[in-house]
Amino acid sequence: MQEKRYDFEVAVIGAGPAGLAAAIAARRQGAKKVIIIERDTAPGGILQQCIHAGFGLSYFQKELTGPEYAGRFIKQAKEEGVELLLDSMVLNIEEDGTILCSNPGKGLVYVRAGAVVLAMGCRERTRFNLRIPGTRPAGVYTAGAAQRLINRQNEMVGKKVVILGSGDIGMIMARRMTLEGAKVEAVVEIMDYLAGLTRNKVQCLDDFDIPLLLGHTVTRITGEYRVEGVWIAQVDEHRRPDLSTERFIACDTLLLSVGLLPENELTRAAGIRMSAATNGPMINQYMQTSRADIFACGNVVHVNDLADNVSAESELAGRSAARYVLEGFPKRNREIPCTAGSGIRYVCPQMLSVREEEDADCKEDQGDGRKIEGCGTITGDREEIRLYFRVKAPGAKTTLTAWCGGRVIAERTVRRVNPGEMEHIDIHAEILTGAEDTEITVEAREVG
Repeated sequence: MQEKRYDFEVAVIGAGPAGLAAAIAARRQGAKKVIIIERDTAPGGILQQCIHAGFGLSYFQKELTGPEYAGRFIKQAKEEGVELLLDSMVLNIEEDGTILCSNPGKGLVYVRAGAVVLAMGCRERTRFNLRIPGTRPAGVYTAGAAQRLINRQNEMVGKKVVILGSGDIGMIMARRMTLEGAKVEAVVEIMDYLAGLTRNKVQCLDDFDIPLLLGHTVTRITGEYRVEGVWIAQVDEHRRPDLSTERFIACDTLLLSVGLLPENELTRAAGIRMSAATNGPMINQYMQTSRADIFACGNVVHVNDLADNVSAESELAGRSAARYVLEGFPKRNREIPCTAGSGIRYVCPQMLSVREEEDADCKEDQGDGRKIEGCGTITGDREEIRLYFRVKAPGAKTTLTAWCGGRVIAERTVRRVNPGEMEHIDIHAEILTGAEDTEITVEAREVG
């Protein structure tokens, strides 16, 4: 079978909410040849199986289901002339920007791109990742796999269910299983706080009287051919099971909603610098990775709780990739790290790119009518840079502060914080003009 070779200005890997938003933004920024490469047979990603409402509240100011939300982006992508290469698995990204794909109809496909946007999303942790003891019967699913079977393939996965983990998909599936006639015995969470959004606890657990057992975990699974039940126990302050509290819950199905892993095999193979905290690539305020021609967005960078946030971040990645190809970025002399301080688990982006020396080439049209010039200016296409982060523990009224060299450069106070809900703080680029400080630190301090 003959090899196929194509040339594009921007290539996006992944046709989920991140990839679609990035490709549309790249086209609108001026890139004429933009392609999305997707391993599934249709665009939309995980949204196609998320038939519940709750999407688009901030992005479209309208409540949509997952397929409706994806449909709007798919329509926009077609209208903008974005090309799609479906049913194609990306195998490698070469040093010159060539993407090697495998397609069952076309064979090996080579896509050469001036800039690449990584938007592969994430996958669920499985029983293997948790190493739960016990037998290996049928009836153990990740929450996402069960969601796909029920919502897209019309296959019911069980009638008497225990869900391990209070992640958003797990809580949503607790409601979905109940609506399908199953009995959800309990949602079991090892932490002493909720892992997902509070609104999902209210709408999916509280409204259906589904018990939430915080500070508990599944210690073993029983059943020869099919799950017959699970043993659960309370955990101590080190999250180790206290077997004296162990008890048995009869069930035929165990759903796992125990976290997500960004799909970064391609990222690592490309030699891109990774973050140990997020398991994603380290990026700057342009969503640009340590390899200048590769950008990243969405859950491949860090796991988001809202698709609306994914879309906003991904638009920035798409615009930046197009600008990189069409205009080139100004030379970067220095990077200011963004670090997690007291009460913060991680900060993203992990670095801000800065020009230190003013010269004739330092004056740059940023694409929105502004001319930014000179010493120590953070170059970007907006005056505000948004730092996303998660706190380590829940808290009541909390002040979120960004420090640079002993001075406060941004601060906001929120009514409450929870590790399952993303927080952000905006800093003005002008504040860092001429700054000699070496890093920005974000902290969370509970008021009173």
